[in-house]
Amino acid sequence: MTSDTNHRPEGDLPRSIGAPARRALAAAGYAQLAQLTAVSEAELLQLHGVGPKATRLLREALAARGLAFAERDR
Repeated sequence: MTSDTNHRPEGDLPRSIGAPARRALAAAGYAQLAQLTAVSEAELLQLHGVGPKATRLLREALAARGLAFAERDR
């Protein structure tokens, strides 16, 4: 039995964010950077496995494509 049988491709999320963050994002339905433009950084931080380092790396990857996290009114 291989471990690849139950895993989907990771999309274009940077591998540098770490496996826990990638799993948390996948479980929440996020596989592509562009999907993260619909969610705020604060919302991502609520996901178990996504921390400040992961959100920083995601923010940088989004910015490199001219994208950003959604902004939410507080």
